[in-house]
Amino acid sequence: MKLTKKQQDILDGKQGEILAKVMKTLVMYGEAFDATKMAEVSSDYNHLVTSFGLGVMDPVYRLMDKLLQEGVVSGQKFTVDPRPLDPNVPTTFLQNIVFKHFMYSKQDFYEKQLKKLGLLEDDAFTCTCYMSEVGNTPKKGDVLSWSESSAVVYANSVLGARCNRNSGIIDIMGSIVGCVPYFGLLTDEGRKADWIVRIETSKKPEAQLLGSAIGMKVMEDVPYVIGLDKWLGTELDEKACTYLKDFGAATASNGAVGLYHIDKLTPEAKEQGKALIKKNAKEYVIDDAELQRVYDSYPVIWKDKEAKPRLCFMGCPHMSLQQLKDWTDVIEENLKKYGNPQVLIPTVFTAAPAVIKEFKKTEYYPRLEKTGIILSYICPLMYMNNPLCGKMPVITSSNKLRTYTSSRYYTDDEIVMQLCKGGN
Repeated sequence: MKLTKKQQDILDGKQGEILAKVMKTLVMYGEAFDATKMAEVSSDYNHLVTSFGLGVMDPVYRLMDKLLQEGVVSGQKFTVDPRPLDPNVPTTFLQNIVFKHFMYSKQDFYEKQLKKLGLLEDDAFTCTCYMSEVGNTPKKGDVLSWSESSAVVYANSVLGARCNRNSGIIDIMGSIVGCVPYFGLLTDEGRKADWIVRIETSKKPEAQLLGSAIGMKVMEDVPYVIGLDKWLGTELDEKACTYLKDFGAATASNGAVGLYHIDKLTPEAKEQGKALIKKNAKEYVIDDAELQRVYDSYPVIWKDKEAKPRLCFMGCPHMSLQQLKDWTDVIEENLKKYGNPQVLIPTVFTAAPAVIKEFKKTEYYPRLEKTGIILSYICPLMYMNNPLCGKMPVITSSNKLRTYTSSRYYTDDEIVMQLCKGGN
């Protein structure tokens, strides 16, 4: 790998042993992917994936301590994935014991480390850091050192930034030395599409279901999606961005997609069009029957498949401000329709703390409270990782949460029916 003089000096230890080790780690990471050089990180802020104070993450805490003792901090302020705990989210006495004493026993300690290292602000915990309310929105062409699969795919695809699917710790290392290995989705060639995906559905496909179908088909490749503009239009407005947030999260978790192009809509597709498609790209046609096939393929891993749901999670990734407003309207309307004062299943809507703060300023917030729905900043996935929670029959419309936990997937319309009318 060819390094600049500044980068080589760091590797040679001229700025201290700790920075040399950080640079060596990144060089080894890059060499594993045949990177020929480093790219300078150019975004205003970074985003880290490790937000949870698991007791078993002692090596991470020791690494952070070593960095802080040597005065090494992040070159950028950063946001972090959501917190794993919120006292407002329903738990049993035993679940709480597991959370606080066995799982996330180091949460307060780790958050103090993050603040010293460069956390943007005390409540900068969300998987949707790119939302305007949060303020970590990269510009087109920015080189990032992010991790968090749903944030990376959004930044690459919707914002036109450039970032590989980095792991935890690699994210902060790139920010510390200000560079990342140049390979994969940082390169022009790596951003070209390996697949043409044609959407031929009779109605607007469910974002989470469509993303799941594409992710499982193309895996880590780059898809160029044709026909979705019929439903989303050709401008990245609030509705289109919200749809793509959920769509992208499903492609990234049900497969390993780090970048997609939507014909006539996403930045690079609007600029370059079908020139982004590689020669001999494979094709995948998605119609109503294919979406139904994918839906029917999801396993139900509850011990009692006919169990009544005990909890519903919405917002993985975190909901947008507009989603919170829209869902308030939908829940209110359907509760009234079916004659119920509140939702029939304990339900948690999750969003970034900054989004929740703005939502509480609107007239929608007291209306949502009246429906019995809980508003939280929690990470549903971290909640479900508790083995006692994992045994619960939990429902969701998030394909990411379905993939990583025992949660059962339903479409948005099916969720509404269960919450407001009851039954399956």
